[in-house]
Amino acid sequence: MEKDFEYQQMLAGELYLAGGILPEHKSVHGKKIAQQINQTPIADKAKLKALVKQLFGKTGKNYYVTPPVYVDYGRHVSIGENFYANMDCIFLDVNQITIGNNVMLGPRVGLYTAGHPLDSQIRNEDQLEFGLPIVIEDNVWLGANAIVLPGVTIGKNAVIGSGAVVTKDIPADSVAVGNPAKVIKTLGEAERKYWQAQKAKYLAAKEKFNSLD
Repeated sequence: MEKDFEYQQMLAGELYLAGGILPEHKSVHGKKIAQQINQTPIADKAKLKALVKQLFGKTGKNYYVTPPVYVDYGRHVSIGENFYANMDCIFLDVNQITIGNNVMLGPRVGLYTAGHPLDSQIRNEDQLEFGLPIVIEDNVWLGANAIVLPGVTIGKNAVIGSGAVVTKDIPADSVAVGNPAKVIKTLGEAERKYWQAQKAKYLAAKEKFNSLD
């Protein structure tokens, strides 16, 4: 395979020139697979799952992505077990997006690894850009329209509120909301007890319903 300086720079998180990436490393292949996903009948779950496996660089066994979905490369995305993405999610993966197990993305979540220099000459005349990796650890839930920016890590069990713009790392076991996203709550025993009680209430109601003639 021919050496590709610009592509190597991109994946290293350094400045690179997108137009200089060699044809065999460009993003069109992933965009074509995403287009196939978006044109596949929603009832054909087997085909959709097979296409998502082709799209992403790594998947678990249990995952589902609701069309439409949009990517830059696709192959730079790694997802764990029990992954779910609702409709209209965007994976702008000029750098790696690594997602753990049991992660849920609400509608229109955007994971953006791409960035541009603040200096306008370098950004516009030189057309240099960069990308930094995103890491989403296990058991994370991102609400609808949440945005994650380059270089961010979201810790285990965290919840990101709808419409949040995550510009910095979010610690594990926390709830973060707003623009820029800020931690407003640490999750712990109180939440576990509350939701265990809600689950018990649900199971009791279900048992009662099923016992009706």
